[in-house]
Amino acid sequence: MNDSFYIGATGLRAQQAALEVVSNNMANLNTTAFKRGAVAFGEMVAAAPAALPGSAPLPAAQAGATALGVSLVGLPRVLSAGEYRKSANALDVAVKGSGFIELLGNDGQAVLWRGGTLALDRNNLLTGPGGLALKGVSALPPRTQSVQIDERGQVFAQIAGQTNTRRVGQIELATVAAAAALEPMGDGLYRVSDGLAEVVRGRPGEQGLGSVAQGWTEGSNVNVADEMVSLLWIQRSYAANARVVQAADELMSLTNGLKR
Repeated sequence: MNDSFYIGATGLRAQQAALEVVSNNMANLNTTAFKRGAVAFGEMVAAAPAALPGSAPLPAAQAGATALGVSLVGLPRVLSAGEYRKSANALDVAVKGSGFIELLGNDGQAVLWRGGTLALDRNNLLTGPGGLALKGVSALPPRTQSVQIDERGQVFAQIAGQTNTRRVGQIELATVAAAAALEPMGDGLYRVSDGLAEVVRGRPGEQGLGSVAQGWTEGSNVNVADEMVSLLWIQRSYAANARVVQAADELMSLTNGLKR
């Protein structure tokens, strides 16, 4: 069958996936610390045909692999920072610079979070979305009045009736070398795909990591203008691939008419 049908179809599928990514970006325009998605495409090629036993080698024009369209090879995250805003809530935290706050996943797997609003569970543990506790931070002592987090990730509790604060933990930041290894879990949480990247941990302000900012929130890094341009590009590409399929159909129809 005419390869043009397959080439056009792969292009249509790829642009449909790109449209879904743009739609998700726009839907999360106002989501705290959301990181916009991107798409990575790769060329699909057919294996080079082999010469029959005892026959002459294929001409150079036929010996090479043949392009058979495009495929979606990845959905990486763009990890650039969003706009930082001062908050009136002392339990709001943000990461200024590189890195993620690590939460304790239910299955023991690292769960990464760029920040948002902390909560206190029934065990006096500071938690992020889904009730996942901050890694490296102990339960707050009874009669804790307030929590203080400095830019280096140290967590202190102010206990009623005491002048000095008590240190209850140390927040470390985590990074991954490949953004494509991050899988979104919803609520601003990410997990690392098994075997795709190693999680590197360190204290805020060290090894190129950012700092922890209490009383701040990070906005989404989605830019409406960029997403609109991407949307127009996807629309044109989709139309071009649809025209390839239509042209292939017209050529096949013409060929069938010549047979009659």
